[in-house]
Amino acid sequence: MHDFGNLIHSELDIISRRIRGMAMISRGIVPNLVISQRAVDRIVHIAQGFIQDETGESMLGMVLPGQDVEDMPTIYVLDTISPDEATTVRMTHTFQQGDDLQDEIIWWLQENWRLSREIGVDSNRQTFDSRYDTPLRYLGDWHKQPGYMIQPSGGDLMTALAWLDDMENGMEYLLVPIVTLGHPSVTMQHEGAQVNYFTYPMDDGTDLRMDWWYIHRDVRVFQPITPVIMPEKVFPALAEYPWHLVRPDRIEDEVALLQREGMFVNPLVYQADEDIPMELCFFVARPGSATVLLLITEHDYPHTPPRAFTAPFQRFNPADDFYDIFEQFWAEKTPVDDLPPMDWQPESTLLAFVRFVEDHLGIAPPPPAPKSVSIAVDVDEDDPIDSVDGAASDLDDDIEEIEAPEDEPETPALDEAATTKSTDDETEGETT
Repeated sequence: MHDFGNLIHSELDIISRRIRGMAMISRGIVPNLVISQRAVDRIVHIAQGFIQDETGESMLGMVLPGQDVEDMPTIYVLDTISPDEATTVRMTHTFQQGDDLQDEIIWWLQENWRLSREIGVDSNRQTFDSRYDTPLRYLGDWHKQPGYMIQPSGGDLMTALAWLDDMENGMEYLLVPIVTLGHPSVTMQHEGAQVNYFTYPMDDGTDLRMDWWYIHRDVRVFQPITPVIMPEKVFPALAEYPWHLVRPDRIEDEVALLQREGMFVNPLVYQADEDIPMELCFFVARPGSATVLLLITEHDYPHTPPRAFTAPFQRFNPADDFYDIFEQFWAEKTPVDDLPPMDWQPESTLLAFVRFVEDHLGIAPPPPAPKSVSIAVDVDEDDPIDSVDGAASDLDDDIEEIEAPEDEPETPALDEAATTKSTDDETEGETT
């Protein structure tokens, strides 16, 4: 009887939603729509780069409620996020977005926006406008279609409804704008006319046209929605993309160079100061040392050199959340603020910086043994780590001795290391 009651309740809810949706269609109810010039510029740039093939991006922004109960909310599109090129499919009549990199960028923008709201300052160090004190959220995807296909396709409708019907997404509606190219330049909006598109001049003398469509979970059909474009400076500044997402190959090589020297390395995104955006930090522990290095890199690394802090090594369990572990060491940090000038260049590496800091602090490791080198195998993550040696090996039982060459090669420069990597290698591990 209980299950039957739940079934009746569910069916009544669906019927109620359908009636509400029909009422919304009859009254032409859709939210207000505002688009940042930043988003428009990105859309035009990406569309021009894929003239023959379909392309698209995810949109990020916010939703603000109306002033009165009866007022419709306003959707603000602030940015569009490129997909992961490694998993994206672009063809003349097909476009499938990748996931990994896009999700990481969205997370980065959302977290820095959240911190800006808490601190009251945006990434340009301007006062955060309290009118926009609401979370950033995913709003939908735009994509380019061939010819003058200005409406979403049947496949687009099925995809949108499947997404909206997935209650875990928590989405009641989506934006599904369509970009088409090659329109005559005379195509323009009449002043004061309520249309659901805008046009933009292209380099070849034709116009790009972008038609905006809105779909609600209860309505279940695409409705036109009228866009208004506003200058980027009106809104709080979004965080710049960080170097480890812009150059994932660079962080792979940086970590590989440190690990090749036998160091335990763990990168993570962390708010190391009061500025926005956050920093990519590195926990670096060299076997045999009682001192751990905490390296801080800004979003524009390597153009901005890293900073260094030291902390005494403490016992920790590698199975714990590494954010908790890092904060444990961060609480005991001491800044290395008396470093002599270093000839830092964009091609310099974190390994070179670590050696420079170690030499300055007098904690540089002794020369390696001439005939053998220790390696770690089968680390048991359930055993707590008692020393820096334990961070790179499982102490007594898991160390093997192997023969080393008579003359050990020098550690290659970053660019040389990058050229030796297979182009088929995938990014190892999460960096955020």
